[in-house]
Amino acid sequence: MQRRTFMLASLAPALLAGQGFASPIDPRETFVLQPDQIKFEPWQGLPPGSGEMAPLYGDLNKPGPYLVLMKWNPGWFSAPHSYATDRIQMVMSGAWWVDSGADFTPEMAVRVPAGGFVKRAARTWHYDGAPSTATEPAVIAIFGLGPVDIRLADPSQPTWRKV
Repeated sequence: MQRRTFMLASLAPALLAGQGFASPIDPRETFVLQPDQIKFEPWQGLPPGSGEMAPLYGDLNKPGPYLVLMKWNPGWFSAPHSYATDRIQMVMSGAWWVDSGADFTPEMAVRVPAGGFVKRAARTWHYDGAPSTATEPAVIAIFGLGPVDIRLADPSQPTWRKV
């Protein structure tokens, strides 16, 4: 008890004087990107207005972990596809519709609202998006290990589809 009293007594003058002990954040130790600094850009030749990506960490096409934000605009779905490694995803805003399988039936997709979690197993067919009835884009945080090695169930079909 005496030690605690001594520590509080020795800190009290600095705290009362408005002095702090915090130093500025060193971006080599703690990197911070505020929401208004995150820039979404078109990705891999997607149709205009369909979706965008904001890479946050790593590289989808190189070995190692990556984290990206993906935005699906209403009325667009990805075609059935698979990846070489598992992916874990969290819906950050809006709602995302997901389904499994090589058959493209977006009306069967399951709605996942903001805060929802989705895990995709490696080399399993799936597709996802936001139907035209959605009122806002779906923004998804996607984490995985690269390279992703995306494969389409039917390469003769477009990678993203208007629904």
